[in-house]
Amino acid sequence: MMQKDYVSVLDAEDEFAELVQSALDLKKGCRSGETDEVLKGKTLALIFEKSSTRTRVSFEVAMNQLGGKSLFLNPQDMQLGRGETIPDTARTLSRYVDCIAYRASDHEMVLDLASNSSIPVINALDDLEHPCQALADIVTITERRTPRGLKLTYVGDGNNVCNSLLLACSLIGIDISVACPEGYEPDQGIVEDSKRLASRAGSTCDILRDPKEAVHESDVIYTDVWVSMGDEGEVKKRLEALSDYQVNSELVALASPDCLIMHCLPAHRGQEITGEVIDGPQSIVFDQAENRLHAQKALLLALLR
Repeated sequence: MMQKDYVSVLDAEDEFAELVQSALDLKKGCRSGETDEVLKGKTLALIFEKSSTRTRVSFEVAMNQLGGKSLFLNPQDMQLGRGETIPDTARTLSRYVDCIAYRASDHEMVLDLASNSSIPVINALDDLEHPCQALADIVTITERRTPRGLKLTYVGDGNNVCNSLLLACSLIGIDISVACPEGYEPDQGIVEDSKRLASRAGSTCDILRDPKEAVHESDVIYTDVWVSMGDEGEVKKRLEALSDYQVNSELVALASPDCLIMHCLPAHRGQEITGEVIDGPQSIVFDQAENRLHAQKALLLALLR
């Protein structure tokens, strides 16, 4: 069993490779006999301050297939919406359920919930990280290629997905380059942690400006929306700043011939990525989406079994 919470990729630093392999085994059905009903009697609470498709559905289905139950809690329907503190909510829910997955506006709120809960807390996305996505991303890469020594280039806004991907790639030995405009860099503290992990794994971690330079010889190109949840007030500014960072056929042609294309979804076709690329033969975007389910299962088993 891993440590209590999965708030950051760093929380699974010692178990990350094992989680990836567990997800792959679960997908192949190699361990179905071991996991049927293994979480029977367990309940996962889902608190989502922001909308969700893949995260919410994959967690609910994962718990169901493992024999447990899930309980969706809209913060506005809880006392949280009337001013109850996160510590009081954490202490109360710890008496009822076995695990909490929390999608929050603020990373500090996830930390506060975790520090006051006696049960595991999973970060289902906040403004700093999306560690569940990063786990599924590495699962997706690993089922196609041997990850160590690959080069992945993330193109666009250095957001929460980018932050967790930096940590995950550096942890397992994938060279990662982030191509982003000035002012849209990933979190500096996470970049420093990623460089430390990359040095230990014998890989590299670079922040660049030119997407054409960054994708040179890349085995994977990854992008995400330019306007994330919470950034809706900056649409015009962001579209202008990121207009040269679209993943299109011209950019893909500069990477390795068999380069894989990834996007965590939802996608804004015609903005950060073209329809031609996301629907093209090199795209593994919907494998990523599917693997959220298997990664979630692996994580829940590690935390609750």
